Amino acid sequence: MLKRFPPKVAAIEDLPAYQLSGLQWTVRHAFEQSPFYRERLSAAGLGPDDIATLDDLRRLPFTTADHLAAGYPFALRAADFSDLVRVHASSGTTGKRKVLCYTRKDVEDWQDMFARCYELAGLTREDRVQIAVGYGLWTAGIGFQQACEHFGAMAIPVGPGNLEMQTDFMIDMQSTVFCCTASMGLLLAEEVQRRGLKGRLNLKKIILGAERSSRAMLDSMREGLGVEEIYDITGLTELYGPGTGLSCRENSGIHYWADYYLLEVLDPLTLEPVAPGEIGEMVFTTLRKEGAPLIRYRSRDLTRLIAGECPCGCSLPRHDRILGRSDDVVIFRGVNIYPGQMDEVLHRVPGIGSEYQVLFDHRPDGRDYMLVRIERARNGEALPDEKVVKQIAAGIKHTMLVSCSVELLEPGTLPRSERKTKRIFDQRTFE
Repeated sequence: MLKRFPPKVAAIEDLPAYQLSGLQWTVRHAFEQSPFYRERLSAAGLGPDDIATLDDLRRLPFTTADHLAAGYPFALRAADFSDLVRVHASSGTTGKRKVLCYTRKDVEDWQDMFARCYELAGLTREDRVQIAVGYGLWTAGIGFQQACEHFGAMAIPVGPGNLEMQTDFMIDMQSTVFCCTASMGLLLAEEVQRRGLKGRLNLKKIILGAERSSRAMLDSMREGLGVEEIYDITGLTELYGPGTGLSCRENSGIHYWADYYLLEVLDPLTLEPVAPGEIGEMVFTTLRKEGAPLIRYRSRDLTRLIAGECPCGCSLPRHDRILGRSDDVVIFRGVNIYPGQMDEVLHRVPGIGSEYQVLFDHRPDGRDYMLVRIERARNGEALPDEKVVKQIAAGIKHTMLVSCSVELLEPGTLPRSERKTKRIFDQRTFE
């Protein structure tokens, strides 16, 4: 299926041996070239010759965002400065940005991985790819653009924001692919509907990144922009950037590039592996990354591993969509509530829109309460409010085992964003 940017192994059965070789290379490279990793590995009583099987991965110490902040700016650097060709950065946990450095090989590997995403999405060299994500220190804009050029399609690097310019270019250039955040895609769909422009578009596909997207949001984009194919791309700055995995046309999970990195899904509290189908934290170990390798990097992103073969024909393994972050989990009446669970409940309820907010606060008597505020659908089923409210409350009770209040709002009431939209608000205070 992947002919231009195929897996690094001829058969999926050969993947474990390839991964072991990459893991051994990474541990040796990190030990010999990175003071940070040499100190961490030595403290754990491990050296480059101690990795004999893939199971030895679990003996390696974890790396976290706090380590990047403490060693700012080049905490994980494992190559001479003369071999580094670029840095990227993302926001950090203590005010300092997380800075990652890249060798030329790292950049080339990233391009290959990302171009594989374009191939899996069915792009051709005739496509015109409008890129509406951030440029600068971020990995997003340049990641989408360099891979598009590497793939051989036409890049239209508009950048984020400015809906009028986005629609003008989309019409004038007859863009066939639009790359954006889910919030930006929703804004664009509403703008195109408002101005009656859908008939003038030539858009075929949307590739979404940087934030979770609910099925209601995807339905709004399909209706407003007239597209049938919407793909979810994954990635984080620490792991090259976007392009490390993509959902396929079967919408049965996200294929991740296991020939470039190892993915563990662990219980965020015990740090033990969870079974396929169970929610856990994504932990990454790179296999050939030179500038800033990752060894068991805790991303805080939550997902599930998906077992079995995918009907699309791609043999590389899959995980579910990103369901939230382990540090964004809200504990309400003793229950862990993940943002992705709210999406799963709401998409089953007809007559509501894609935008919602969930508020947690204290009542005057001190008891906690949960309020779900959600918009009615613009063109949805005209269901009685009380029926919609009852379905939402019952769905949350059944899925999360907690009770909530529900408030229905007019379409367009809740705030929109061109970047990431915040939907969960915990306003409680604890002494």
